[in-house]
Amino acid sequence: MSDLSSIEKKKLERALGMSSGYVLQFSNRTFEDFFAEICGVEIYDEKYNFNSGSKANRMRAFWEIESNYLVSRILIALREEWSEYAGYSALPPPEDFNKIIQRLSSSIPVPEINAIRPNSDDKDFESLAKAVRESIERNEPEAGLDRLHTFLIKYFRTLCEKHKLDTSRDKPLHSLVGEYMKVIKTKGLIESEITERILKSTISIMEAFNTIRNEHSFAHVNKVLNYNESLLIFSHVTSSVRFIETIESAKVENTPLPVFDDEIPF
Repeated sequence: MSDLSSIEKKKLERALGMSSGYVLQFSNRTFEDFFAEICGVEIYDEKYNFNSGSKANRMRAFWEIESNYLVSRILIALREEWSEYAGYSALPPPEDFNKIIQRLSSSIPVPEINAIRPNSDDKDFESLAKAVRESIERNEPEAGLDRLHTFLIKYFRTLCEKHKLDTSRDKPLHSLVGEYMKVIKTKGLIESEITERILKSTISIMEAFNTIRNEHSFAHVNKVLNYNESLLIFSHVTSSVRFIETIESAKVENTPLPVFDDEIPF
């Protein structure tokens, strides 16, 4: 459950116009679609049927039941498209609204967990990414290590395919990462030496992650890695993926790439 204080709830209710039983200008259908799209929640599920079952009461139930992570995702989505949901003549959300989002976001154990998104139109990939995110929503990073490893293999294999690199099934995670890192260096997407060093270290970290997946995760009958070290792995991996997403979204000329040998270092 979220840890919204009673004062924070009152401020949010005021900003969202919930005293009338409504939430901004949502209809029942758009309210249902909004929660399903943003966080995969069926807001008309019986568990959110608080008191009258109005949209406002369902929002209150959502705050009571769900984690800071999911509550912050909903509030961020509302803020980003405020005019669409509140009406184009409405004033922007008050500063208190932003402060509440900031506090909730800062309490999430892996702030960059939203970076765990599929980079292809594969429904199974989306289900996998959702399972990884849910392990953090439940604050159980150790339970999600094997799925995080699988996600990374699919994620980097997709990137390598996009850049026409070898993605044979027997190629391990760190090899896929290493070849992709060569690509972004060749394209001139790395500006500083320290960024290059950080990315080089990511290759060896991914190699070590293979061992964690095989010997310290639920992929096999193992003694699972402890909570704090699992959290560290999640934090490093998600920040790396977020950075890569900024690279992939950049507009870069399509320059020819050299043929690389099988060695991993740049």
